[in-house]
Amino acid sequence: MPEIIRVLVVDDSAYVRKVIRQMLSRSPFIDVVGAARDGKEALEMTAQLQPDVITCDLIMPELDGVGFIREQMQRRPVPVVVVSVASESGELVLSALDAGAVDFVQKPTALATDRLLEIAEDLIDKVKAAAGARPIVARSAAVTAASRTVASHAFDIVVIGISTGGPQALKALIPKLPSGFPVPIAIVLHMPVGYTELYARKLDEQSQLTVVEARGGEPVEAGHVYIAPAGRHLTLRRTAAGQVITQLDVRPIDTPYRPSVDALFHSAAEAYGTRVLGIVMTGMGSDGREGAAWIKAKGGTVLTEAEETCVVYGMPRSIVEAGLSDGAVALDRMVDTLLDRV
Repeated sequence: MPEIIRVLVVDDSAYVRKVIRQMLSRSPFIDVVGAARDGKEALEMTAQLQPDVITCDLIMPELDGVGFIREQMQRRPVPVVVVSVASESGELVLSALDAGAVDFVQKPTALATDRLLEIAEDLIDKVKAAAGARPIVARSAAVTAASRTVASHAFDIVVIGISTGGPQALKALIPKLPSGFPVPIAIVLHMPVGYTELYARKLDEQSQLTVVEARGGEPVEAGHVYIAPAGRHLTLRRTAAGQVITQLDVRPIDTPYRPSVDALFHSAAEAYGTRVLGIVMTGMGSDGREGAAWIKAKGGTVLTEAEETCVVYGMPRSIVEAGLSDGAVALDRMVDTLLDRV
């Protein structure tokens, strides 16, 4: 990450451009070097100013945010943090992430009001994380699922914790798993409320496995992927009859993230004991470290995504530095590793 992060702000609202500049200027490590009104102007200013990070709205005249991100990633990949309103642009946010944006911040309102200041801390944190990120440039090649017969498996559940860069990484992983994948997968992906159901539906369309946003109370079945809904913790519980079901709850409320990777991992360790494979992938922060310790304490296995393929090497680093990782795996090797391990 550079000492001083040079940021270009892109938004068609003069008021929003002004407020985002003010918010980012609160950090002594951020210098807003310019502001563009639309994607077309942003392309010109990016070439001229060479910013380290770009914040970008999505709904703009001339060239919208998704179009800008696609074009800019082809010219020179630059970390982009989308700043958008969920109710107006949920589909666009996912398209922007597919195009190469590394993260996004949800505007609290589409109106030109001081409520925009509510996102200041979150925006600063994500811009700082993005400065050290490696954008994933979208590829047009079709995804082909691996074909391999699995005779037996050493694990009964795979649990994944992932954050910044997660939507892109999961799209490079889940659709490549074969329909005969013999165990269920439960995932905590840090996303704002309003996105996980849409994301799960789109991932399901691309996958041979059944991908759903967890509802709570459903049985956990092989060949299914359960994504925690934003705003609620996803945990796993074994019933008196021996069946494992999903549970959703807003508690605990004192976690940095809801859903929490720690909560999912802890519950999986309690429900499955030694037969848990936990995977911590790209993301900032340390969510998953305490949960990984629970998995290890119960005799399970924890893998981390290798630094060279992480968009942000924060969560995996925290696992490695705590001595909890049983191995680092590059994203392009994750499918083979999963098939070999299970």
